[in-house]
Amino acid sequence: QVQLVESGGGLVQSGGSLRLSCEASGFTLDDYGIGWFRQAPGKEREGVSCISNRDGSTYYADSVKGRFTISRDNAKNTVYLQMNSLKPEDTAVYYCNAMTLWGQGTQVTVSS
Repeated sequence: QVQLVESGGGLVQSGGSLRLSCEASGFTLDDYGIGWFRQAPGKEREGVSCISNRDGSTYYADSVKGRFTISRDNAKNTVYLQMNSLKPEDTAVYYCNAMTLWGQGTQVTVSS
């Protein structure tokens, strides 16, 4: 079955850290660029970060630059999003994406 499964979300205090994982099954993650998106209540889904499968280049939204780091472990068929210095405005459901495939999302809640 072709799918993406996110994990690693949770409740953390402002200034804390979380590491999200996006594990692929049914296909090789390294064949595709991977993106992380998030959607807060009442807001549109927005792009957070992405990583290229060609040269490993990365992109970060201005709101997370310097705090979040995207990486991939091809041996584990997994992409990670390390989130440091979390802020209450980072609270959202986080999704990973490859092509037209989306995971089910993982909730991140940052308390002030």
